[in-house]
Amino acid sequence: MALGAANEPAIRVLVADGSPFMRVALTRMIQSHPRLRVVAEVANAREVLAQIARFDPDVITLDIEMHNMDGLEILRRIMEDHPKPVIVVSSVTREGAEETLEALALGAFDCIPKLVSSDSFNILSIRDQLLEKIFAASAAPPPLPPRLHERMPEPPPDSRLPAALDFPPAVIAIGASTGGPKAIQEIIPRLPADFPAGIVIVQHMPPGFTSPFARRLGDLSRIAVREAAHGDHIRPGLALVAPALSHITLSSCSPSGFCVHLSKTPAGTLHTPSVDVMMLSAAEVCGSHVMGVIMTGMGSDGARGMKAIHDSGGYTIGQDESSCSVYGMPRACAELGILDRVVPLSRLSEEILWAARSPAASWKPSI
Repeated sequence: MALGAANEPAIRVLVADGSPFMRVALTRMIQSHPRLRVVAEVANAREVLAQIARFDPDVITLDIEMHNMDGLEILRRIMEDHPKPVIVVSSVTREGAEETLEALALGAFDCIPKLVSSDSFNILSIRDQLLEKIFAASAAPPPLPPRLHERMPEPPPDSRLPAALDFPPAVIAIGASTGGPKAIQEIIPRLPADFPAGIVIVQHMPPGFTSPFARRLGDLSRIAVREAAHGDHIRPGLALVAPALSHITLSSCSPSGFCVHLSKTPAGTLHTPSVDVMMLSAAEVCGSHVMGVIMTGMGSDGARGMKAIHDSGGYTIGQDESSCSVYGMPRACAELGILDRVVPLSRLSEEILWAARSPAASWKPSI
């Protein structure tokens, strides 16, 4: 894990957690890297803002189940008074997952699952991802003001859109990681109820988070959204979210329709589900009738899949650097020269809608 040279300026971290054990564990993990320094450990939610003002940390880890004050309220105040990258430390219960999604919508940078058992804490299981997220958060743009629980209107027409596609997509394949939950909430709710293509989404999330994410996204959207199940048909006006710990692939299930399949194979991928696995399958099965959308996230998952979509004659777009929380996955695709368009997050929904409604459309999947 290459996380910068030890002689570079230290990244200053504030740890806010109601559990003494968690504060010690997180502090030890963070300070195990020579470039990271914990400037304060806070147990009382009411002290968080005061300690942020005192120490001006670069990154904050925040337990949203702290005592004395709701963690989401603390996060709101941080974003209003001291906008900083916040990494939420959350339990993997249903309630914890839903609160974490609310925190991400409020502007939190990312989340780390709190893996605690009755008598042990598996430190090594989260250390690497915690440090990686801290480094990414320290380099991210300042958090943007949140927009919660609103159905977004369709964006106005953009005269800069290209001419009609030769092969309009029947399937929109979307891949995202860090910053993705909030970014995807800027796209899917803008699509109309009569959206003419099916959507498959791979968003890197811990187990227990994808179902609440799909449910939340559906509540905000005009189209239907649900966590994918094995054998689901891809149909217009439906977005399927890949569940955590399962790869999602596509197959032909009728002369003009597609289905999704869930599997643990291939094993050994860096992420499960993998954007690459989903997009490689989409390119193979759908050919030129697939649109690949690569969004904010660390690493390069999706680069091989987007290349396959591009090579198959499909349409590929990437989120631009300025609107990404982490310009990793889109950068990998841009460097390969496989993106037909690079657009800001604010224009992604219009780009998707334009492609799906292209007047050149002559083929439709079965319902």
